[in-house]
Amino acid sequence: MTYNFDPDRWYDNQRRLVDARRDRGELDADAYQRELDALEARYESMTSRLDKEFEITGTPPGQTPRRPE
Repeated sequence: MTYNFDPDRWYDNQRRLVDARRDRGELDADAYQRELDALEARYESMTSRLDKEFEITGTPPGQTPRRPE
């Protein structure tokens, strides 16, 4: 993920795709709701990671990782 990633714009684009599938008759009401639920879960998963500090596995908090020599 890049720093210029806009999760709200991504969500809006994905939502439009799901809406278009419904409008074309590819999704019935239940399938449409499942798609929206899955989209919302993915969005929440992505945005929850955006507010966390970057960590390198195995490095204690507050300590700079060592570079290989």
